[in-house]
Amino acid sequence: MSIFTLSRRRFLAGSSLLLASTAMPNFAFAQTPVKGGRLVVAADSEPRNLNPAIVASNGVFFVASKVIEPLAEASFESADGLSPRLAIAWVGSEDGKTVTFKLREGVTWHDGKPFSSADVAFSALEVWKKLQNLGRTIFKDLEAVDTPDEHTAIFRFATPTPFQLIRNALPAVTSVLPKHLYEGTDIAENPANNNLVGTGPFKFAEHKAGEYYRLTRNEAYWEKDQPALDEIIYRVLPDRAAAAGALEAEEIQLAAFSAVPLADLERISKVEGIEVISKGYEALTYQIVVEINHRRKELADLKVRQAIAHAIDKDFVVKTIFLGYATAATGPVPLNDKQFYTSEVPTYAFDTARANALLDEAGYQRGADGKRFALKLLPAPYFNETRQFGDYLRQALAEIGIDAQLVNNDAAAHQKAVYTDHDFDLAVAPPVFRGDPAISTTILVQSGIPDGVPFSNQGGYKNAELDALIQKASETIDADARTALYRDFQKLVVEDLPLINVAEWGFITVARTSVKNVSNNPRWAVSNWADTWLET
Repeated sequence: MSIFTLSRRRFLAGSSLLLASTAMPNFAFAQTPVKGGRLVVAADSEPRNLNPAIVASNGVFFVASKVIEPLAEASFESADGLSPRLAIAWVGSEDGKTVTFKLREGVTWHDGKPFSSADVAFSALEVWKKLQNLGRTIFKDLEAVDTPDEHTAIFRFATPTPFQLIRNALPAVTSVLPKHLYEGTDIAENPANNNLVGTGPFKFAEHKAGEYYRLTRNEAYWEKDQPALDEIIYRVLPDRAAAAGALEAEEIQLAAFSAVPLADLERISKVEGIEVISKGYEALTYQIVVEINHRRKELADLKVRQAIAHAIDKDFVVKTIFLGYATAATGPVPLNDKQFYTSEVPTYAFDTARANALLDEAGYQRGADGKRFALKLLPAPYFNETRQFGDYLRQALAEIGIDAQLVNNDAAAHQKAVYTDHDFDLAVAPPVFRGDPAISTTILVQSGIPDGVPFSNQGGYKNAELDALIQKASETIDADARTALYRDFQKLVVEDLPLINVAEWGFITVARTSVKNVSNNPRWAVSNWADTWLET
């Protein structure tokens, strides 16, 4: 398969300019998009289920978002942070029990069938509510979707549901499926889950396992003159070290989600014709979190959890593991979230003397070997940084007399051990903050979550006050009051430490400078790329 030949452009280089240069991609000057061309992209995984309406995860979205569209997408420009996709308007009722969507007209599925409100109703009631990892929480009280005409969908909730939550969740949880291909089938096993049919700017053409995914232009796309590209090829490169070499050899033109290791960024930023970009992940903030199994007697003691928090040097983690491409966390909501974040929370400065004193106060004295007790520590295998942080945490805990024994598993074994079998004492996790605490954050500390749900409270933690606050926020319609509750939520989490938030980071995109309109929305890597084009 031939790869496009790309022109070279000079890029500002030098380590002193690297962080500044990554702040903004070069799309400030208007240029006339060139039609056509093949964009070749690095992909480091091949999801078993490629349907984003069922599996709302970035690994799935990376490919599927070009094919299957949500009701709205995140935006830098719009007042509510959203850009219309399959919905062109949305409004919530004062009582919080209905949300009305006006849908886009003139849209067809890739098989030629017309898109309508029936597709939205089916997706919401049969897929997002029943099957989707995120939607099962957000749409748990959705009882009906009325379709008075082909371009209106009225969501009816059994209990008041915050419109702020529904609005914030639209990009991640509302991927719409074709009812005519799924109705009457086993939705979870439908062949269309891996042979996607959508309304998006690209059609799913083929997947050759271990080699590539191929998407082709949708000539009947509803947006005039889009997409610009003829084709997108996702070349499977599970070895992240290979992405930098492939970019330099012009075998690929773009690597998203930090597919180029952080350690290579300074060097590759100096290569002519390559650009390093940090923008475009603002709505996909990843967090490094220490998960705690409160069934373990020592860890059920707040003083022990406080000691562990004091033993972690967050500045060292940011500078050494993330090479500066991260921020020290203060709590469960990241600093870059303008709606909900508060800095008014307790702090745990790096202080090994204080950590040791707390452990002494808790009654866990050092033995003759200098050790107080041993713990089983499971770092998540998904990223180099989670594994490296696991190594660091083991050493940090040793400094205060806790013998952390590392257990490294593959992804499947790790998820089973932590979220189903509870066979861990501490674990390192990288949950994602998705713009609203109720989407994927409160689940990390709320009690009563069934076994087997990834990135949820599987540590046996239960706090009636915190559970009540989460429940109240889920029923509070007024946005200001709801925001205030989530600020109280942050304070309570940091006070009681059901888990420990260490750092938060966005990813890096590395691209040939011939790739235009890169990173122009807060979820760019998982958006539709309809306006992305290649300069020849």
